[in-house]
Amino acid sequence: MTDLPSDRRLRVLSTGDLAGIDITLTDVLKTVEGAYRTLADGLSDNPRKLTVKPGDGHSVAYAMLGRDGTREVVAVKTSYKHGLDKGREEQHYYTTLTLYDDVTGLPVAMMDCSRIGSLRTPAVSALLARELAAPGARTALVIGTGTQGRLALPFLVTALPGLERLMVTGTHPDGLAAVQRELRARFPDRDVEVVSDARAAAGEADVVVATAGGHTPTAVEADRLRDGALSVLVGHGLAPSTLHRADRVIATSEAQMNVTGLDMADADGELPAVDAEFPAVLAGSAPGRTSPTERIFAYNSGLVVTDIALGHRFAQLALDAGLGTEVALWQ
Repeated sequence: MTDLPSDRRLRVLSTGDLAGIDITLTDVLKTVEGAYRTLADGLSDNPRKLTVKPGDGHSVAYAMLGRDGTREVVAVKTSYKHGLDKGREEQHYYTTLTLYDDVTGLPVAMMDCSRIGSLRTPAVSALLARELAAPGARTALVIGTGTQGRLALPFLVTALPGLERLMVTGTHPDGLAAVQRELRARFPDRDVEVVSDARAAAGEADVVVATAGGHTPTAVEADRLRDGALSVLVGHGLAPSTLHRADRVIATSEAQMNVTGLDMADADGELPAVDAEFPAVLAGSAPGRTSPTERIFAYNSGLVVTDIALGHRFAQLALDAGLGTEVALWQ
């Protein structure tokens, strides 16, 4: 481990501090995958998240506690979004991650977790695609152009370099342009095809990653997916039928899906059982894809152990660079 604070002062890492840290997509993928493997080995703890949401649904708050057994770090993540009944520009979102060294008992850092989440989530989608896409997958479609949509394709290409045709669909021109810029910044020789008919494009895709916001008009149905397709749900853009009619269902966490995936429930308010959880698939203790032609639905919900691992990696890089502000919170 990198040298960490030797007293009880807390190092606070702001949005600006973390924005200046250079980290490769490969580094992010490796860090996130390692967190899953540690969890699968029984060395980490990832309890189900707590949720608070008012009756009118205008906001939602989450609290997540976890422990990384490899890094021996304990952390608490909080997330609060206000304005769910409004457009994206009118919403407020705050998320923090506080890390503690479980060897020394001292605080490591408290940081804005937005960049951590913006990298962790598309990294998980890419790992899901790497493990669950049909052999020879060549075409990917991303639904949505928000933060997750903009980083989805660079991570997918990093994890699955054999992808040849890359498509994106969305309703925001600026977002579509941002998706193209993000990919070109990392893969100058790759192009993104902007498609207006998401349902038709989904029928041609081997991998569909749905990252759109709750106001999206897109809801691809199961009968639009080709045999062997992998559909990954991050936000919105897939209809419940893609889950209920899938040949196989994989979730990063079944418990998390049962908390945050209720919008995919059937008419009776039920969700189907999960065939396997992704950490076990990565570890080889549970099968992922069992047939080239089966249609797989994968539910990508954030596990705090991945935030801890990536947050700790950022904390190491930040401390090495002398970034952050020390606060005598407990003095």
